[in-house]
Amino acid sequence: MLLGFGAQLAAGTLVTVGLAVASLAGGLLLGIAGAAARMSRRRLLRTAAQAYTTAVRGVPELLVILIVYFGASAAVGRVAALFGVTGFFELNPFLAGVAALSLTFGAYAAEVLRGAFLAVPPGQTEAAYSLGLTRARVFSHVLLPQVWRTALPGLGNLFLVLLKDTSLVSVVGLDEIMRKSALAVSYTQQPFTFYLAAAFIYLAMTAVSMAGIQVLERRAARGMEWSG
Repeated sequence: MLLGFGAQLAAGTLVTVGLAVASLAGGLLLGIAGAAARMSRRRLLRTAAQAYTTAVRGVPELLVILIVYFGASAAVGRVAALFGVTGFFELNPFLAGVAALSLTFGAYAAEVLRGAFLAVPPGQTEAAYSLGLTRARVFSHVLLPQVWRTALPGLGNLFLVLLKDTSLVSVVGLDEIMRKSALAVSYTQQPFTFYLAAAFIYLAMTAVSMAGIQVLERRAARGMEWSG
């Protein structure tokens, strides 16, 4: 049915999954840093974080990918020119995709996490400090479990969007699902077959991701049920 291109689509699926997972990890780190900066007492940090989230959320994801890919390549070229090395330096498409999608995910995640942090009653942290807990233990034992529980649904939705946005990285030459599908179409001249196959692959990945998110939500909600 796939005319010998099944292995190619499977390889593209693995690249897509790797891209999504790596971007999720990077985006979470940026989101946590952005949320912390947004709640900082230092005005400079708050302003920088707000500028980051506003700018990235106001630009289409495709443009972010192109800016990161070509901007980083140009920057590397200029640095190399300082050492007498000339020529065009092409950024690895996978790294460019991870950087761009992490920036995008992080900008949205920062707002989700900031809201989750603000939802924790301040009296709980005050009580924890009064018991002599260190700042690190207050964060890991008091704040983080509640923030995780509150932010998880929003972060889960952002990951589903991220999973679909991986298709945009094909414009810079990454051999993920959409690029593999396009190559198969160019050889077979059967666009409906291969784009429909790509659609089913994305649906399958989305279904698996949603099931995983539901498991995490149930685990995060343990001990919260009130039994009358």
